[in-house]
Amino acid sequence: MKLTGIGIDLVEVPRIREMLEKHGQRFKERTFTAAEIAYCDACAEPAMHYAARFAAKEAVAKALGTGIWAEGVSWTDIEVGREASGKPVIILHGMAKEHAGEAACLVSLTHTRDLAMAQVFLA
Repeated sequence: MKLTGIGIDLVEVPRIREMLEKHGQRFKERTFTAAEIAYCDACAEPAMHYAARFAAKEAVAKALGTGIWAEGVSWTDIEVGREASGKPVIILHGMAKEHAGEAACLVSLTHTRDLAMAQVFLA
């Protein structure tokens, strides 16, 4: 397996909580897929889970080398799903999928009440 990209991102949960309070559904729909919104809203502390997914999207964009909104990659082109076991997975759509080509996307997420972090490898 050849490593083709790596990305990491750290997000302050209070910053995402503030965005959710200030911009609500508009922020959610611009940044997250319907499945991500449904998952996060069902959690006891939604802001932590939104923050982890936000970090994952940034980490994927870094691994791709595109950034968000550069080269046609949007927030919703990058989705964080979950396997039945709970393991997070990255699902790429649109231009993110085009930029990744055949590369597999591996992700690790972690969060506390104050911080969320994601690390992504493209291989």
